[in-house]
Amino acid sequence: MKAQVETLTSIGRLMAERTTESWKNVPHFFVTRECDATALVAAKEKFASRSGEVKITHTDVLISRVAHALASHPRLNASWTGKAIQLNPEINIAVAMAVNDGVVTAVIPKADKLGIPEIAALRKELTDRARSGKLRPSDISGGTFTISNLGMYNVDAFTAIITPPQAAILAVGRIVERVVAVNGQPAVRPILTVTLSSDHRVVDGARAAAFLDDLAKAISAV
Repeated sequence: MKAQVETLTSIGRLMAERTTESWKNVPHFFVTRECDATALVAAKEKFASRSGEVKITHTDVLISRVAHALASHPRLNASWTGKAIQLNPEINIAVAMAVNDGVVTAVIPKADKLGIPEIAALRKELTDRARSGKLRPSDISGGTFTISNLGMYNVDAFTAIITPPQAAILAVGRIVERVVAVNGQPAVRPILTVTLSSDHRVVDGARAAAFLDDLAKAISAV
């Protein structure tokens, strides 16, 4: 029986080429952190209860928290130029979005300057254009840090490949209720697992850990 061959679209070929190049040439390392998502879930529900607004997702809240955390960790928002580290003046969050023929990353510019409803509205516009194949060049350029969320697919945790010249990407799993110790007593809390992939030419382990620590605090303080 002859094997079936599936031809890649231009998006699929580009994704294959870029991920292969990144995996071969970028010295990745990975740091994982579990976060108490109680406040994040509450923030999402608070905005969802307001009529007339775009539906708020956990990703929208995360984009806001990540953007604000990056403001204190410029190396995580930097780029590798080939010879030096470029500290980017803006925080432009790229969000990985699944489409029929692969994955695209649409960019929310200056995310640290936007409120959660503004982020949600822009994210929805980008998602709609991505699904209809109408993303513009400006929609996918200028990203300085990427978030890839597979929580909606019931994935607990995973590692993601960096998009050069960015220095890092955050892989986000699902929120799961677990029994944890709170003030020395067992309690049920929604737990979110995030994994940071970093370019070791730009970010060292201490910087990656410090960023995740501040991000976990920001998530729990939403």
